[in-house]
Amino acid sequence: MTEERNRNCSCDEDISTIHLTLEDDTELECHVLGFFEVDEDEYIALVPVDEKQVLLYGYEEHDEQFQLINIEDDEEFNIVSEAFEELFTEEDFQLLDER
Repeated sequence: MTEERNRNCSCDEDISTIHLTLEDDTELECHVLGFFEVDEDEYIALVPVDEKQVLLYGYEEHDEQFQLINIEDDEEFNIVSEAFEELFTEEDFQLLDER
């Protein structure tokens, strides 16, 4: 993640797409690749539409609202990245192409 993204987001009802609001107030539409847990913390993997880059965020849900949290610690990011690579395969990306 080279750009720090705002923590606000919106999604459609089945949470297959999320619109991230960037620091410059532009929106980035992302497919939700999936949710996963590492050491009792929840994370979400997003793929911007028409891209193959994966964005990883912490994920918290409160009263039907959710918040994405930037992973700012390098050690935490490495652990989350390794977990992501173990859980998700190339087939998961191919499913995005079918949407």
